[in-house]
Amino acid sequence: MGLAVFHLPDLDGPELVLDGAEGRHAAVVRRIGPGERIRLTDGRGSFAEGPVTAASKAGLTVAVDHRGQVDQPSPRLIVVQALPKGERAELAVEMLTEVGVDLVVPWNAERSQFRANPERVAKTLTKWQAWAFEASKQSRRSWFCEVAPIASTAEVSKLLADAALAVVLHEEATVPLASLTVPAEGDVVIVVGPEGGIAPAELDAFTAEPVRLGDTVLRTSTAGVAAAAVLLGRSRWS
Repeated sequence: MGLAVFHLPDLDGPELVLDGAEGRHAAVVRRIGPGERIRLTDGRGSFAEGPVTAASKAGLTVAVDHRGQVDQPSPRLIVVQALPKGERAELAVEMLTEVGVDLVVPWNAERSQFRANPERVAKTLTKWQAWAFEASKQSRRSWFCEVAPIASTAEVSKLLADAALAVVLHEEATVPLASLTVPAEGDVVIVVGPEGGIAPAELDAFTAEPVRLGDTVLRTSTAGVAAAAVLLGRSRWS
């Protein structure tokens, strides 16, 4: 099964204390006790491992016997995910995080049906960040997936213009995604539209030529992870 992973910003010292919400979750919910090995990571590439030497409801104490540093993945993979409805948002963020996406950008597309009042925007961003945080730990990532603030179409267009490889998924495109060459460095940006599809005005605003995944039409919550897997298989996974 592998080591349980928990987040700890400061990894300095031969003995580390995991307290706060993470420590309580480890000790009370996960019931991790003395003698069990765990991994602590700052989510920015560094990690420390060791056995738990003490446990209480407040958290855990870990004696570090192994440390490591993971290089930041390259190319960086960014998925612009149009805001889905209901539970599909959580599914999309979790799967994108697990597959290895570095940054998820929620997009308030024309057909997203998202009422962008300040309270709802803040609540949505908090939820997405929490889903990515938990999925990063579950998938034992040393570099945690990040979630950007909700983007407008203009902001998405700029992301595409600055990308080393810009990918806009569209069911009517003729160019297959699998035919693209993935750069070794820079940002690979994938845009996933909402349930109703990307609007014509949005396609006009994007500089990238649309591409298709295959002969079937995927839901917005699964299209991103499928596209990411195709491009990862031609780059970081190869």
